[in-house]
Amino acid sequence: MVTSLSFDHLVEIVSVLSDAFQDYPVMRYVLGPDIPAGGAPYKVRLHRLVQLFVSARAYRDEPMMGVRDDSGALVAAAVMSLPQSSNPRPAFIALREAVWAELGADARSRYDTYMQVANFFATSPPHHHLNMIGVRRAQQRLGLARELLETVHRLASAGPESAGVSLTTERAENLPFYERFGYKVAGHARVGPDLETWGLFREARVSRGQSP
Repeated sequence: MVTSLSFDHLVEIVSVLSDAFQDYPVMRYVLGPDIPAGGAPYKVRLHRLVQLFVSARAYRDEPMMGVRDDSGALVAAAVMSLPQSSNPRPAFIALREAVWAELGADARSRYDTYMQVANFFATSPPHHHLNMIGVRRAQQRLGLARELLETVHRLASAGPESAGVSLTTERAENLPFYERFGYKVAGHARVGPDLETWGLFREARVSRGQSP
């Protein structure tokens, strides 16, 4: 069962998504070599990058949700942006600068490049954006991502100010999965020689009054 999460669950969410996104193309692109000269190991830097991404939602009190196993451990999570996202708090700005100082100027430059290329929805009507959704690798293929997506869609459909849900993926094999839920490709671009990105959008009218 999907439950609502809050800032109090930040550590758990980061742990789940760090595991789920361990080899994800964007993470590899932004962070670079496994052990850069004078830098921390890849897993340490990945954890900090995911902490930054999740904190951007947590500090704004935006939707975060998850699924727990029978022992109560969080095994799947999703974080979203609202149609009208608030300005970042000073505490988050301080965290953001600290994380990028640790990860280095090259990593920040690669991230900025990715964000510019993947900016598929800048002129779209107000809508929810699914920033991250992930399941621990040991619990994948159990239908947990579907449960999270269904909750995301219900949340977006309940907000009359939302035109739907957008997301990006950097794995072509993910496209059929999202298309089964009513998403359509809204854009495609190449970020670098080894990284492509797709923007997908699911109109709210597809799910209003019904579950996929």
